[in-house]
Amino acid sequence: MPTRLRFPLFCSTIGGLIIASLRSIVATPDISRLKIERGAAPQVQGQRSRRRRWGRIVLAVVVVGLGASVALGRFAGKTSVETVTVAQAYPAQNYTLLNATGYVVAQRKAALSSKATGRLEWLGVLEGSRVKKDEVVARLENRDVGASLGQAQANVKVAQANLEQGQAELLDAQANFKRTGDLLDQKFIAAASYDTAQARLNKAKANISGYTAAIAAARANAQAAQVALDQTVIRAPFDGVILTKNANVGDNITPFSSAADSKGAVVTIADMDTLEVEADVSESSLSKIRVDQPAEIQLDAFPELRLAGTVSRTVPTVDRSKATLLVKVRFVDRDPRVLPDMSAKVAFLSKAVPAEDRQPVTAVQPAAIVTRDGKPVVFVADADKVTQVAVTQGRKIGELVEVRGVKPGQKVVLAPDPKLQDGQAVAMAKK
Repeated sequence: MPTRLRFPLFCSTIGGLIIASLRSIVATPDISRLKIERGAAPQVQGQRSRRRRWGRIVLAVVVVGLGASVALGRFAGKTSVETVTVAQAYPAQNYTLLNATGYVVAQRKAALSSKATGRLEWLGVLEGSRVKKDEVVARLENRDVGASLGQAQANVKVAQANLEQGQAELLDAQANFKRTGDLLDQKFIAAASYDTAQARLNKAKANISGYTAAIAAARANAQAAQVALDQTVIRAPFDGVILTKNANVGDNITPFSSAADSKGAVVTIADMDTLEVEADVSESSLSKIRVDQPAEIQLDAFPELRLAGTVSRTVPTVDRSKATLLVKVRFVDRDPRVLPDMSAKVAFLSKAVPAEDRQPVTAVQPAAIVTRDGKPVVFVADADKVTQVAVTQGRKIGELVEVRGVKPGQKVVLAPDPKLQDGQAVAMAKK
């Protein structure tokens, strides 16, 4: 209700209270008249009673009048004002061409599992653990595969022993063939004996080839057994951070099936050096986006954090249902607090933000600044009064104006009345 309407209503209310008080006092019956007069004493008592009654009337009028005057003075002395909050603004707003929202994602991310099927026997990481490339993350139960590897390695040794035996037979056959040839030259043996020695030599040479092939086959079997054993060990494919743990020790890991009470992936890992923001840009605003364009990234989790970025690439297809294009923005500034799946806002800039414009400045709405005695001032509202504060105006940042002399979070009067004075009592208008 406006002040001009509330003031007469308040006065009428106070007047009604005064009249009601007087009526209640005057209407009080005088019991002294019922007494029997016995000389002069009753007359004196009646006079005293009347004086006390009129004294109470006067006192009530004075008290009510004083209260009304104090209340009227306080009520009439306050001016209703509208206030706004002094904010922090970033000069990068002056370079902003387009704003978009999106989420932080990791370009390189993997769900780790084993190619083999088995029971999870050991898990060496937790959520948030940092791992290096080829570091062992988990291991499946592999005693049967280990036994197969041992058998294959033993077969390799057997094949090598057979080769050594064949080499010995080959040396003996070569020596026998040489002796047989010498004896044949001297006519001491028949030609048939020479042919037998030559056949033996050829057989020994053939056995060497067979033993060599057997060794190769045994080594291949051993390698296959080693691969089967390695498949029960889960290693990190790259340097990264464990995001989620999907299985516990004792769970059955079945990566290629969906058996009941089984798990596919053991952990999920992401390379934090490949974090980027995926933002949806309206199809009508694509002309404002280009590759390698500077951008500024703001995280909803840390509003005060502004990170420099650049447009990495655009997905060459438009979402028909939303008429948007997916734009990927790479982080130029890194911060360990940035995590995958965080909500983010991206400001696409006309140029890179200079170093001097990376920090926030104090700003207010232009309507809060007025001129007093030729100087710009604002009226800071504190409790039920205002204080005039001189400020220095700066550049315009969006819809705000940079100022010096006030602090962020303070309340200032919006569009102050020309009659508003320093120290004047005010009432905050409710929005």
